[in-house]
Amino acid sequence: MARLPAGIRFIISFSRDQWYRTFIFILTFLLYASFHLSRKPISIVKSELHKYCATGNEADVRFNSQSQKANARPAHQLPDNETDCGWAPFDRDNYQQLLGALDYSFLCAYAIGMYLSGIIGERLPIRYYLTFGMLASGIFTALFGLGYFYNIHSFGFYVVTQIINGLVQTTGWPSVVTCLSNWFGKGRRGLIMGVWNSHTSVGNILGSLIAGYWVSTCWGLSFIVPGAIVAAMGVVCFLFLIEHPKDIACSSTLVAHAKSYENGVHRFRLQKQALPDEKKLLDPEVQCLLLSDGKRAVHQNHVVTLPAEGGGSMAAISFTGALKIPGVVEFSLCLLFAKLVSYTFLFWLPLYITNVDHLDAKKAGELSTLFDVGGIFGGILAGVISDRLEKRASTCGLMLLLAAPTLYIFSTISRMGLEATVAMLLLCGALVSGPYALITTAVSADLGTHKSLKGNSHALATVTAIIDGTGSVGAALGPLLAGLISPSGWNNVFYMLMFADACALLFLIRLIHKELSCPGSATGHQVPFKEH
Repeated sequence: MARLPAGIRFIISFSRDQWYRTFIFILTFLLYASFHLSRKPISIVKSELHKYCATGNEADVRFNSQSQKANARPAHQLPDNETDCGWAPFDRDNYQQLLGALDYSFLCAYAIGMYLSGIIGERLPIRYYLTFGMLASGIFTALFGLGYFYNIHSFGFYVVTQIINGLVQTTGWPSVVTCLSNWFGKGRRGLIMGVWNSHTSVGNILGSLIAGYWVSTCWGLSFIVPGAIVAAMGVVCFLFLIEHPKDIACSSTLVAHAKSYENGVHRFRLQKQALPDEKKLLDPEVQCLLLSDGKRAVHQNHVVTLPAEGGGSMAAISFTGALKIPGVVEFSLCLLFAKLVSYTFLFWLPLYITNVDHLDAKKAGELSTLFDVGGIFGGILAGVISDRLEKRASTCGLMLLLAAPTLYIFSTISRMGLEATVAMLLLCGALVSGPYALITTAVSADLGTHKSLKGNSHALATVTAIIDGTGSVGAALGPLLAGLISPSGWNNVFYMLMFADACALLFLIRLIHKELSCPGSATGHQVPFKEH
C-alpha cells in the first residue's frame, strides 16, 4: 500500500475536536475584526468632511472650488455648497467640536450599552444575538455613508446614526469572548486569546485601507462597503457559528473530576481514571466523544454511566451577582484607566507625531501603526507570562508598573529623532496594550467561569460586558481629556497618562497580594490538572 502524502498525514494528525476549535478561532477572529473594520472609516473620512479652506479672493476661491467639484464630485453634490471647506455642517469653524461629538456619541453609547448587552446576551443564543448585532451594525454604518448620496447635511442625523451604531456594536464583544471561552480551557487561555486579540489591529488596518480607497472621490462608499462587509459576516455567523462543543457532541475541556455532559435527551457522566502513561493519549483540552458515524467513542480508561434523570438547566447570572464575583470590580476599574491610556494614543498619537517629528499626516499615520504592532506582541506576551505563572493580576501589574516610566521616556526621547520614536512606540504599545488585551480576554473568561459560581449559573457574557463596558468609559474619557489638556503642552498629556497607569495599578494591588499568597485565587484561574 502506498504511503499517504505528507499533506494528508498532516491533516489526519489532528483530531475532529482540534479542527472544530481551529475553525471557531478563525471564525470569531474574522467576525470581530469586521466590527473594527466598520468602526475605522470615521477617522479616515474626517479629513474629507472638513478640508483646509484656501485664502484669497472669494470669487476666485468659489470659481476654483466649483471647477474642482465639477471634475471630481458627482452630480449629487449640493450645487450651492460653494466653499471648499468640506461637507456641511462640518465645514464650519467649530468643526473640531462637531467631529469630536461623533466620536464621543459612539463611544459613550458603546460604554452605556455594553452593560445592558451582557445581560441580554447571557439569556439569548449567541449565534442569533451576534447575527442581529452584525446586521444592524452593517445597516447603520452604511446609513452614515448614504448621507453623501442623499445630500444629508443634518448634524443630528450623523450623531443619531453613531449612537445607534455604538449600541448595536455592543453585541459583539460579549458574544465572541463567550463563544471562544466555551471552546478553550484555562490551561493555555492567555496565549490563545493573546493571539486572537490581534483581530482589533487587523480590523483597523483593513478598515483604513478600504475607507482610504474611496475617501477622496466618494466618501460615502468608505462607509457603505465596510457596512456591507460586516453585514455579510453576520450572515456567515448565522450559518456557521457553533456556540458550544456540546452542540456537536464534543468536549473541549475534560477535567480531572467527574463532569456531567449532556447531549440530546441523554446525560452522561465521564469519570477519568488516569494511568501514569496516558498523559499524551488523554489531552484534557482535546477530546471528541463522537465518531463520524454518530457512535460514541469512549476510551478504555473512561467509565460512562447514566445518572439520575432531570438535571437543572443553566441559569443566567444577574448583574449584581456578577459584580459579587471576586475580581470583577477591581479588574473593571483597572481596565477603565488602562483603556483611557490606550485610546488616547489611538486618537491623538498621529497628531502628536506630526507636531513633534514634523511629519506630514500620511507619514505620521503610518508611523502610529507601530503602536498597534507593539500591542499585538504585548497581548501575546502578557498571555504567555500569565499562563506560565498562573497569575493574571500580577502580570498586568508588572506591565502597568513598567508602562508609566516608559511613557515618560517616550515623551522625552521622541523629540530626539525618528529612530528613537520607532523603538519607543513598539515598547509603549506592548506595555500599554498588554494589560488591556489580557483583561478583556483571558481575565474576563476566567472570571466568567469563576470557581465561586454556584449551581448551574453562567456569567461569561455578563462579566465580559461589565468589564469591557467600564473600560469603554475610559476609552471615551481619554481622548476628551487629551483634547482639553493638550493646548497647555504635550508633557501634561503624558503626565495625565502616567497618572492613569498608576491608578490602574492601584486597583490591582489587593488582587496581586492575594494572588502571590494564594496562586490562582484572584481570577479563579486554577492550576491545570496534572497526572500522578
